[in-house]
Amino acid sequence: MLKPALRSIHLYPVKSIAGSGPGEAVVEPWGLAGDRRWLLVDAEGRQITQRQQRTLALARAEEQPGGGLRCTAPGREPLTVEVPAFGETVPVRMWNEEVEAVPADPAAAEWFGGYLGVECRLVHLDAPEKRRPIDPDHCMPGDTVSFADGFPLLLTSTSSLDALNSLIAQGDHADEGPLPMNRFRPNVVVDGTAPWAEDDWRRVRIGEVDFEVAKPSSRCVITTTDQLTAERGKEPLRTLARHRRFGDRLVFGQNLIPRGLGTIRIGDPFEILG
Repeated sequence: MLKPALRSIHLYPVKSIAGSGPGEAVVEPWGLAGDRRWLLVDAEGRQITQRQQRTLALARAEEQPGGGLRCTAPGREPLTVEVPAFGETVPVRMWNEEVEAVPADPAAAEWFGGYLGVECRLVHLDAPEKRRPIDPDHCMPGDTVSFADGFPLLLTSTSSLDALNSLIAQGDHADEGPLPMNRFRPNVVVDGTAPWAEDDWRRVRIGEVDFEVAKPSSRCVITTTDQLTAERGKEPLRTLARHRRFGDRLVFGQNLIPRGLGTIRIGDPFEILG
């Protein structure tokens, strides 16, 4: 078996939109720098994700110097969005939480609304250190998170994906596999560990940065969405329901909370601390 190491890094500047795979990333207390600091919301201020709009998979956002965005999508001219100046915030709704965010330039609302065919706007999380606390049942006091679903980072392993794809190949929808890792939208992917070993991890280290393993990641319909075509199928949820059901949750990957700061790089050693 390979020596455990960091295989890839993934940043998604806008929640639920395709991002980038840099060679390195800065670890901040609330996640990787530049990850999920932007969010699309509907006319009532509720989050919009691939759950409601699967064609978001075909849009892409790349972070620019200074934190702004360059957005592309089929049939649209590229859009550049600057970080909004500090100003009045508006409440947005994520799950059952209300989070304060700063609206982006109205041109972004027009651009994304034209692409999705719905009224929407783009907002920016200007101060993650104080805006959105993590579920207190799974963290320390003061821990915060960006616009990620619930935790600062998501870790997956190539060996567990291989194992999952083997199970899919034996099921009723074998023609949908093998699935690529992008179905799970991780932040960090590791090599050289045993399949499903992450179930027992409590603390890990990537390079010189320590992370607490908070809880397994519950998976939703987004994982059934082909990130290159936006078409939906049955997998991996059908197979996860049969083999990776933890109570009422279908699980793949682990949520991480940084317990240190620094820069992680592809090829960094990966250590299991407990």
